Amino acid sequence: MKFSVKGLALASGILWGVAMLSMGLANLIWGNYGQQFLQLMASVYPGYHATRSIAEVIVGTLYGAVDGFVGGAVFAWLYNQFAKPV
Repeated sequence: MKFSVKGLALASGILWGVAMLSMGLANLIWGNYGQQFLQLMASVYPGYHATRSIAEVIVGTLYGAVDGFVGGAVFAWLYNQFAKPV
């Protein structure tokens, strides 16, 4: 069985983008909610700062979507390379 590289990349990108969006919005609504997670992501994504603003939520969402897309594509491609019949 092989993975669809495009399908897994899109699914991963959407999932991680939505995760970043929901955590950012929750932080805007409830103050310190998820602050440590957002600070961790700020240490990974250059240009993203864990401040409470809608602009940072958008930047974090875009970073998450791109990161998830690339990660999903690499995972599917690697899986397909190792799953080849011998």
